[in-house]
Amino acid sequence: MLRRAKCDLTQLDAVAVTVGPGLIGALLVGVSFAKSLAYALNIPLLAIHHLEGHISAVYLTQEEIPFPAVALVVSGGHTNLYNMPKRGEYYLLGKTLDDAAGEALDKGARLLGYEYPGGPIIDRLAKQGNPEIYPFTIPYPKGLNFSFSGVKTALRQTLQKEDTLRHLPSFDADIAASYQKAIVESLVLKSCSALKQEKAKSIILVGGVAANSLLRQRMKAEGERAGFAVYIPPPHHCTDNAAMIAMAGLSHLERGDFAPLDLSPNPVLALTSPC
Repeated sequence: MLRRAKCDLTQLDAVAVTVGPGLIGALLVGVSFAKSLAYALNIPLLAIHHLEGHISAVYLTQEEIPFPAVALVVSGGHTNLYNMPKRGEYYLLGKTLDDAAGEALDKGARLLGYEYPGGPIIDRLAKQGNPEIYPFTIPYPKGLNFSFSGVKTALRQTLQKEDTLRHLPSFDADIAASYQKAIVESLVLKSCSALKQEKAKSIILVGGVAANSLLRQRMKAEGERAGFAVYIPPPHHCTDNAAMIAMAGLSHLERGDFAPLDLSPNPVLALTSPC
């Protein structure tokens, strides 16, 4: 990365590192290396929340975003809605009560006999299928929370019921399209409800599942229909990447929010305001 940026270690102003949440082993490796590098170069250490990194991915391609905004962080491990009165402030509005949306897509692909990661496979199959053949009820629990365990169970039951049709060429595509539609509609409807509740001006869609083509299409279409702005990073910045952590780190650096060199990772760290 330094070679691509045509700079060396002496030109760094700070070191940004993910401090949580996540797998403790990976966090320990990253934090230990970052602390050593910051100490050796005598530059600030910046502790970044993983989800703030995802949200910051929008600033890689979009300088100005109208606030207040609603941020939907949707991935294999998280499905969270945040109210953002301004950049750097996050107030949790709702979260998944069971499976994250990305986890539900991965498990759905596995039920169909495909390997991990299943989200991109479901997306690809769905483009060739008819989402009306096997309609699933859109998951819509009370409030602004999410739940995807029910639609996953419905998929399993449908596969058992329609087992004799598994040989049909269009079967996997049709059921993938129906399953994906239910999950995506839940995400879009809840996000729009949050926007109305918070009187927000825009929706920020980030995380690995934000690369899903139907979700991107439906969120943009809803924004055009209802008259609110929608901001989504390009697909290569939706999945975990160093650029999003660096962008979040820039905000911390500008406001002098430095971490101590005895920083410890937190695998269950919550995104709070200010971060």
